[in-house]
Amino acid sequence: MLVRENVNLRERTTLRVGGHARYFVEVTDEATLKEALAFARERSATVRVLGGGSNVVVPDEGVDGLVLSMGIRGVTVEERAGKALVTAGAGEPWDAFVAKTVEWRLAGLECLSGIPGQVGATPIQNVGAYGQEVARSIVSVRAFDRIEGTFVTLSNAHCHFGYRDSRFKSSEPGRYVIVAVTFALDPDGAPTIAYPELARALADRARPSLADTRDTVLAIRRAKSMLADPADENGRSCGSFFVNPVVSTETAERVSARLGTLDMPRYPQRDGRVKLSAAWLIERSGFTKGFRSGNVGVSTRHALALVCHEGATSAELLAFAEHVRRTVFERTGIELVPEPVMW
Repeated sequence: MLVRENVNLRERTTLRVGGHARYFVEVTDEATLKEALAFARERSATVRVLGGGSNVVVPDEGVDGLVLSMGIRGVTVEERAGKALVTAGAGEPWDAFVAKTVEWRLAGLECLSGIPGQVGATPIQNVGAYGQEVARSIVSVRAFDRIEGTFVTLSNAHCHFGYRDSRFKSSEPGRYVIVAVTFALDPDGAPTIAYPELARALADRARPSLADTRDTVLAIRRAKSMLADPADENGRSCGSFFVNPVVSTETAERVSARLGTLDMPRYPQRDGRVKLSAAWLIERSGFTKGFRSGNVGVSTRHALALVCHEGATSAELLAFAEHVRRTVFERTGIELVPEPVMW
């Protein structure tokens, strides 16, 4: 196992801010993972797992501990009871993995095209977009349990998935290091076209294919600067910075009345609540697309994405995010929850 010291994390994240890691290990197999965790335990060092770096804010002072760069790769497919069970290593690039499932005509992940990061991060956040979320297709998650000191397999039910949430994120953060995820996908299945914007974009297709759906999702994301593109002026972001709030119908009505509008976007949920648009609330609170404060600001294409410009720091970004969050609460009564992981 190679342990590197004083490794710059800035260029390993999409925000391109933050400091150095005291210790840094590239994890390419389960044996290296166990050895690295033992190294950290012997030194009482904190442990952070870095995937694609697209959903994390690294502090300016860096990480005084061990950062594990997840690099476990590999994809296998097994047919069982009419389903394709596809297992991917945690270090597989997510969008390339989705592209493979579409190429193999396996339905279930096509609407999640274009999301940056790695496979192992998707269960943590219960990643979702355009009418799909990984909780609907994940069968199990293989991970190293740092408390029990052994590898375990957690079923879908034991992952405690919620809206942009899981046990890995909320109830037991840091306990598990995910090494592989197994998805149940539908061979020759139809694409999921439930999200209104996606449905409108595909309205002229009588029977859109999985590839049509993936291409359309990528086009929609590109138009919003929601694809990882170093040449994009909005590229230094982690995508959506806040979670779309899910509230009761009564709360939604109070927000609408408070803002004096009847056209507030709201999306009914299965449990009777409604999901509000965080981007809409942000713009209604005065932070329009392109708004800038010092070296940070709002994307010119999507109000839900906060971006860093040249000279930005993590502290500056977090201060601006808190200003946005506080202002939205003062004007709407809704408290936005940040989506990225704060180290």
